[in-house]
Amino acid sequence: MPQTPPSHSAMPGSSPDATRRRPVRRSVRDWVSTEPGAWSIVLFPSIAAWVATGPTWTSTWLVALWAVCYCVQFTAARWCKSRFRRRYRTPALTYALVLATAGVPFLVLHPGILWWAPAYVVLCGVSLLASWMRRERSLWANLAAVLAASAMAAVVAPFGTRCPAPSATDRLPRRYDPALFPSVGVEIAVGFALALFGSVLFVKTMIRERGHRGYLHASWTYHAVLVALGFLCDILYGALALVLLARAVALPLIARRRPVPVKAVGITESVMSLLMLIMIPLGA
Repeated sequence: MPQTPPSHSAMPGSSPDATRRRPVRRSVRDWVSTEPGAWSIVLFPSIAAWVATGPTWTSTWLVALWAVCYCVQFTAARWCKSRFRRRYRTPALTYALVLATAGVPFLVLHPGILWWAPAYVVLCGVSLLASWMRRERSLWANLAAVLAASAMAAVVAPFGTRCPAPSATDRLPRRYDPALFPSVGVEIAVGFALALFGSVLFVKTMIRERGHRGYLHASWTYHAVLVALGFLCDILYGALALVLLARAVALPLIARRRPVPVKAVGITESVMSLLMLIMIPLGA
């Protein structure tokens, strides 16, 4: 149980206004993810598919549900990591209630989406296990997050105006149905998965694994292969991969000569994420 905050008199040098603001900031952090990079990783693949396949009320509803799913995930992960402290229980349960309220009607109308349920149960389990073990920054936990976010492009695609699949989404899934996997959605999902995993490797070479030659060589090799694959598929993919390779090589080399602030890495990745959001749907 969290300890009671000290009174103002026990905190010399702190103003009453500053003391009042601290609990408010902490309360906001309990409810809202403070990692803008995480939001882009989670939402950009589904937004890309939402735009590329033609927005509908149903696909908009689904993207909004996915945003709430992320709120459930990060609050539940904090709850697990804290060993179920009361402080983190209310946000997790509240978001879960919101998700159930908005999500159950969607499942009733479109039960075909349950085809994806086993995969997401596994990926969610991996995420919560990583939080329980306090390994949420590990490579395998990052990979699970990338796969979950990227696959949403394929989940959203059948609900767009350009590739509707009502017969597949409006009944319980009994077997594989190609209508659930429009090629544009699958292509966007694969494109984001490959690009975002490269971002995971790059960020590690700049922060947690800075100076680790193994990670650096793995990042450079991965991005070089990505360039080759990109140009084999589409010139836009190749151009995007080339930009990703350039930043994966240049920034670690710059960091050898002078410190690169974490904020600069974050801004760089925000720009790269925006490029992915634009170029991957265009290539698809």
